[in-house]
Amino acid sequence: MIQADLNIILPEILLALFAMLALVAVVYTGKDKMAPMLTWLTAGVFAILAVWIGVSGDGDNIAFNGMFHDDAFSRFAKVAMLLAGAAVLVMGADYMKRRNMLRFEYPILVALAMVGMMVMVSAGDLMALYMGLELQSLSLYVVATLRRDGVKSTEAGMKYFLLGALSSGLLLYGSSLVYGFAGTTTFAGIIEAVSHGHAPLGLLFGLTFVISGLAFKVSAVPFHMWTPDVYEGAPTPITAFFATAPKLAAMGLFARVLFDAFGGVIGDWQQIIALLSVLSMFLGAVAAIGQTNIKRLMAYSSIAHMGYALMGLAAGTALGVEAMLVYMAIYVTMNVGTFAFILSMEKDGQPVTDIASLNLYSKQASGRALALLFLLFSLAGVPPFLGFFGKLNVLLAAMDAGLAWLAIAGVVASVIGAFYYLRIVYFMYFGEEGDTLDAPRSMVQQVMLMASAAIMLLGIVNFFGVDTAAQAAAAALMPH
Repeated sequence: MIQADLNIILPEILLALFAMLALVAVVYTGKDKMAPMLTWLTAGVFAILAVWIGVSGDGDNIAFNGMFHDDAFSRFAKVAMLLAGAAVLVMGADYMKRRNMLRFEYPILVALAMVGMMVMVSAGDLMALYMGLELQSLSLYVVATLRRDGVKSTEAGMKYFLLGALSSGLLLYGSSLVYGFAGTTTFAGIIEAVSHGHAPLGLLFGLTFVISGLAFKVSAVPFHMWTPDVYEGAPTPITAFFATAPKLAAMGLFARVLFDAFGGVIGDWQQIIALLSVLSMFLGAVAAIGQTNIKRLMAYSSIAHMGYALMGLAAGTALGVEAMLVYMAIYVTMNVGTFAFILSMEKDGQPVTDIASLNLYSKQASGRALALLFLLFSLAGVPPFLGFFGKLNVLLAAMDAGLAWLAIAGVVASVIGAFYYLRIVYFMYFGEEGDTLDAPRSMVQQVMLMASAAIMLLGIVNFFGVDTAAQAAAAALMPH
C-alpha cells in the first residue's frame, strides 16, 4: 500500500529530493558561483517532470487514503505550472546575474515552491491542502525579498508575509469549522456530508472562510491589496514567477476545493464566487488606468484576469471548469511573453518600468514592438488573438449556467480594461520622440517574447491539444 502511494507521489518526491540535494551540494561547493548552472538545471528538471507527468499519467490514482489525487485535472495543472516555472527561470537568469541577485537560494526556493504547488492541485484533504499552500507561500515570501539592499523589495516581502499570514489564519479557521461540522477533513467525506444538497450553517461559514483564504492567493478583490506592491517591489523575474505558476496553482486549488469537497452545494457558493469575479474584473480594469509603472499595471491586469477565470468557476459546471483551465493556460503564456519584454526594458544598463519609456519604440525595434502588440491585444481580448477566445469561453460558460448578468459585467469590464493595454500600443507607435531604450541583451528573453506572441496568433488555428486536455481535466473534477 505504501509503495503504491509513493509511486503516485513520485514526481513531488523527486523534486523535493532535488531541491534538498542541490542545497547540500552548493553549500559544500561554490555557493553563489553555482547559481547560474543550478538555475538552468532546475529549469531542466521542471521541463523533464512536465513531460513525464504529461506522458505517463493515466486514470485517477488516489494515495494516502484520499489525501492526494493524481488525476487528469492535477496533471493538466502540474504540466502548465512546471513549464511556466522553467520558462521564467531561464528568461530571468541573465537579469538576476547582471544585478548580483542570482544567489543559490533562488532556484532552490522556486523548486520548493513548485513542490508546494504540485501538492496543492492534487490535495484531497484539508491538511494536504494546507501543507502544500504553506510550503509554496513560505518559499515565495523569501524570494520576494531577494533584493536584500532594496527598500521596496523588503517592503514587498513584508507585506506579502503579513497579509499571507492573515489569509492562512482565515483558511485554517474555515478548515476547523468544516471539520467540526463534517466530522472529516477529506474532500470525499465533506462532499458526503453535504450530498443531499443541504449543508449545515456552520459548514457554510467554514466554506466562506476557506474561500476568503484562497481568494487572497489568487489576488481576488477584496483580498488583492498585496498584489501591486509585491509586483512592483520584487525583482522582475520573481514578479514574472508570481504572475504565472502560483496563480495557476491557486486557481486549481480553488476548483479542487469547490468541486471535490462542496460540489453538492453549488448554489451556496456560486454567488460568492460570482461576486469575487465581478469585483476583481472591475477593480482590475479601473485601477490600472492611472498606472504609469508597467509592473503595477500588470498587477492590476492580473487581478482583472483572475476575475475572468473565477467566472468559469462561478458557472459551477464542467464547461465552466474547462473554460477556466483554458483561460489560465492562455493567461500564463501571455504573461511569460509580456514579462520577457519587461525584463529587457533597460536604459543605460538600469531597469526601466515607466510606460512612457516605450514612446515610439516601434521605430527602434519594430519586431519586438509588434510581438508586444500581439500580447497586449491578446491580454485585452481583442479578436482574432487567443486571449479573445479565452474570454469568450468563460463568458459562454457563464451564459450556459444562467449567469447572464455576470457575462454582461465581464464584457463591460473587458471594454474598460482594453484602454490601458491599448495605451501602451499608442505610446509604442504614436508617442512623442524621446530617449530610446537599450538594445536587449538576452537571447532567451527574445525567444520567449516571440514564441509567446506567435502562440497568441497561431493558437487560433491549432491549440496544441490544450483544449482537449482541459476537457478531460474538467471531467475528472466533476462530482461523480
